[in-house]
Amino acid sequence: MKVIIDKIIGFIKTETVLSAATLLALLSMLFIPPDAGYVDYIDIRTLGLLFCLMAVMAGFRRTGVFTFLAERLLLRIHSIRGLAFLLVMLCFFSSMLITNDVALLTFVPFTFVIFSLIDTHGRARLLIRVVAMETVAANLGSMLTPLGNPQNLYLYGISGMGAGEFVLLMLPYTVAAFIMLAVWAVLRNKKDRVRISLRGETSLGSGKSIGVNIVLFILCLLTVARVLDWRITLLAVIVMEAVSDRGIFKEVDYTLLITFIAFFVFIGNMGRLPAVRDALSGFITGRECVTGVISSQVISNVPAALLLSGFTNKLRPLIVGVNLGGLGTLIASMASLISFKLIGARSKRLRGRYFVYFTAVNIIFLVVLLGIYLFIQ
Repeated sequence: MKVIIDKIIGFIKTETVLSAATLLALLSMLFIPPDAGYVDYIDIRTLGLLFCLMAVMAGFRRTGVFTFLAERLLLRIHSIRGLAFLLVMLCFFSSMLITNDVALLTFVPFTFVIFSLIDTHGRARLLIRVVAMETVAANLGSMLTPLGNPQNLYLYGISGMGAGEFVLLMLPYTVAAFIMLAVWAVLRNKKDRVRISLRGETSLGSGKSIGVNIVLFILCLLTVARVLDWRITLLAVIVMEAVSDRGIFKEVDYTLLITFIAFFVFIGNMGRLPAVRDALSGFITGRECVTGVISSQVISNVPAALLLSGFTNKLRPLIVGVNLGGLGTLIASMASLISFKLIGARSKRLRGRYFVYFTAVNIIFLVVLLGIYLFIQ
């Protein structure tokens, strides 16, 4: 019995958001028992497209194509400043298409490898700064596109906006983020020369696997743009990935999909309780951006987007709010936990210093970008 309880506690600690979402969904069922209306809660298109994107990104990651391209760029770098700039911008720009999670899972371990090859004064301190800024960059770069993160994919889908319209909405904040990251790279890092000699080139997967994932990614883009039906893309991903590399399906984050379903059920049930619906709608209306930012600090920006979207029709400020809300606390964006866990796995003594630096730069970026939002408004 003790073993079972320990496993349950361990699961809750590992999958806190999923556990909370499931509990909320179950509690909401006490007020609205399951009926035919539950079917309308679930946004199947978002779930299907999210699965497709996760599978395709897993396919690319397994071929080593991201690391291979990063290595080719790295050979052109000759200074600490240039190294920091490249690593941070790799996360910033790649996250726009491959999502913030995948960018960090790919380039933070790559950063560890690079730092093990260089000999510079204060290497541990520099590593903390670079990884923290890579995390900030991934969260900020991903906010530009509907593909960048799960909350964008969902909010874009229900907003009815065009892809270009979405990009234009987030463009001012993305440009400002790029400038701030570039200034950090220039002012906070030395010009000291550094030479990086890679121990061995990353081996790419088969050309067939790469080609399959390129085709599937194009199908995902067409689906996001609403040119292609999501069911066609889903079928193509399942069939082609099964033939190309079945191991890809083991790397899909199914807990995220289940979390979405649980929140859909909770939000749907709360929306059917007039008193709750009216109270939440009254509180959120006119405060979508600020509410999105604050909620993200406590429950993370993906759950915040799912929850708040059920009680307001003003999705533009909410989109800005939950994206900027990815800055701030360590749990504001679940992607940030990836870097924290990787840093901790590398050296436990670095975790405290990383947490302090990460929190400080996040607050600075959040204050500046919120100021830009208020100025635009």
